[in-house]
Amino acid sequence: MSVIKILVDPRVLVLSTVLFLGLGAGAAWGTWQNVCADCPSIAEIRTFEPQQASKLYSHDGRLLAELGIESRTPVTINALPEYVSQAFVAVEDKRFYSHSGIDLRGFTRAVVGVLTGQSGTGGGSTITQQLARNMFETSVDARIRSGWGVVVRKIKELQVAFALERAYTKDQILEAYINEINYAHGWYGIQTASRNYFGKNATGLNPAEAALLAGIINLPEYYSPIRNPENAERRRRLVLRRMVDQGIIPSADFERYANAPIPTERAVDGGTIAPYFVEHVRQILQDRFGSQLYTAGYNIYTTLDLRMQRAAEKSMEDGWDGIEARPGFRHITYQAYQDSLAAGVVLPDSVKYVEGLFVALDPWTGSIRAMIGGRDFGISKFNRATQSLRQAGSGFKPFVYTAAINSRIPPTYVVLDGPFMVPQLDGTEWRPSNYDREFLGPMTIRTGLMKSQNMIAIKLADEIGLESVAQTARRMGIRSEIERYHSTAIGAVEVIPLQMAEAYSTFANQGTKVKPFPILRVEDAAGRILWDPQPERTEVLDPLVARIMISMLEGVVAGGTGYNAIRYEYGPVALPYEVAAGGKTGTTNDGTDIWFNGFTPNLLATVWFGMDLPQEIWPNATGAGASAPVWGNFLKRVYYGDPDALDPELREPVIPIPEPWAISDGLVTRLIDTSTGKLASQWCPQDEQRLEMFLPGTEPMEYCDRDDFGLFRAPPN
Repeated sequence: MSVIKILVDPRVLVLSTVLFLGLGAGAAWGTWQNVCADCPSIAEIRTFEPQQASKLYSHDGRLLAELGIESRTPVTINALPEYVSQAFVAVEDKRFYSHSGIDLRGFTRAVVGVLTGQSGTGGGSTITQQLARNMFETSVDARIRSGWGVVVRKIKELQVAFALERAYTKDQILEAYINEINYAHGWYGIQTASRNYFGKNATGLNPAEAALLAGIINLPEYYSPIRNPENAERRRRLVLRRMVDQGIIPSADFERYANAPIPTERAVDGGTIAPYFVEHVRQILQDRFGSQLYTAGYNIYTTLDLRMQRAAEKSMEDGWDGIEARPGFRHITYQAYQDSLAAGVVLPDSVKYVEGLFVALDPWTGSIRAMIGGRDFGISKFNRATQSLRQAGSGFKPFVYTAAINSRIPPTYVVLDGPFMVPQLDGTEWRPSNYDREFLGPMTIRTGLMKSQNMIAIKLADEIGLESVAQTARRMGIRSEIERYHSTAIGAVEVIPLQMAEAYSTFANQGTKVKPFPILRVEDAAGRILWDPQPERTEVLDPLVARIMISMLEGVVAGGTGYNAIRYEYGPVALPYEVAAGGKTGTTNDGTDIWFNGFTPNLLATVWFGMDLPQEIWPNATGAGASAPVWGNFLKRVYYGDPDALDPELREPVIPIPEPWAISDGLVTRLIDTSTGKLASQWCPQDEQRLEMFLPGTEPMEYCDRDDFGLFRAPPN
């Protein structure tokens, strides 16, 4: 038989055709398997968790910020009006409920486009395919948009799409899709998009809003109403028309929805609340959780009190405005600096506005209730509350007095406010002076602290030892370098402001230091607690010593350097006496750093103003002149509210007025003459008598007499 006859034999042709088809099918199956060797398995698909931003909440559950690579908050499809999910089906995949993951017509069109050199025609992806592409980007590379790469990408999409269809119901796929997709501006998922475009939850979307969101996802940046409102409006009209055609909304409603306003600005405040606090928390969490912080959808409940934060911000704004209005203020104002930036003027680093910081703590737990680390987080993210080292000024003096009381020197101990000299190693002499360069003669150390007399603090430190002062400050929370110099006694030492607040918590807690912390707990997306930090409390002082110091620091507010700014009834604050409060002003000799560190039984706050490059803020700047009023106004807003405030957060009290500190059991009390420090007698004016507290065995035994009257009350020579 000839070869030709064999080849044309029908039986041979059938066998050859079957063999060819078999080989082709085998090759196709092998290609199908090999192309998607890195595609996820059914098990991986079932356990897929989309990236979710972690959320930071205030202590009462209000959202402060989101931390994430993609901003996304999932919502269940059953919680949405039906027309919301159906808007996506109408415009993206009208045969969604009838296919098995692939639209054959669309897929064929894409493949033919590649084969004919018209790969730009592409398209044809179902909702399931789009979800596959978005869920598994490393397996299905959506960036491939031309040539045979499109065919390979489509094959991968098909495999993952078929797996999705086998693993989930249609509603589950649609729910995952609307929660996974990008709606422009880094807003992923319908809930995040709804909040940012419309200022509402996705459950409250109307058909016009649903159509707008459904229209965005095809080309997010092109159809964003914020970037391209005309494109967005045209696209929304198309979606609404398809919703009418598919019976999702009545045709009579078309024009009303098509003519609804388009959002052209972000509906929610894009600025982070308490940005310095949020960044402080972020750094702590980053160290503990690493990159999971940005993808795992943690819920982080912080200690921040949002109303207290508002009170701090308003008080600091008033403080900054007051400083810039001071006679002799020569620095650029914040507004002028902003205007220069807007005009494109490049200013040297030396030209800066006045900075400041504020931190408030619950002194019992250490919870940070408010934090301001600078004037403008957008310009400078440096957190002055937690990172800066600034001279403490007179705010350091309480550590000197604490060391003295702890060494059994009573508040009535008398020191001469007069000249003092310390020889230096280079042969020169250090001769310090008081702020006003005057000496007032002998006075009790209570009065010395109340008036913030430099000479009393220096002489007292010299008597008890500079090492004792340094160790006392260290135990109470100051961890920066403390030099053993006489100038340290009057604040020539750099401190971190948050550590100053920590140290002052020892006073408010009557001897127990508490470490400031900003986090209450961290939960995973399922609500399981991952971290529940507990307050770190350490007794570092004899409670009786601390109680005497509270009394002495109350004197600063009631009649000393803090009086005019805080208590005086005609002053800028006039804080009522029913609020028990103690504290200390802080001023450096050159007026570069001005502070107030103060506390009540249930609240503590540190305030600071200064320039980033240390310079005199204004001539004769003092903590009493700017920082103390801010502290007092903050307390007044927190305890009493401000019914006339424009901000509703400030109109009502935030926390109750606490009970004052009781006189501790174990202390001895005596009625004394405040000038001499001796027991009161008929020779002492009644208006200069007070009930003083003493450690047992340190109380005075002598009564004041006629000779004391002349010595202590005569003008100094």
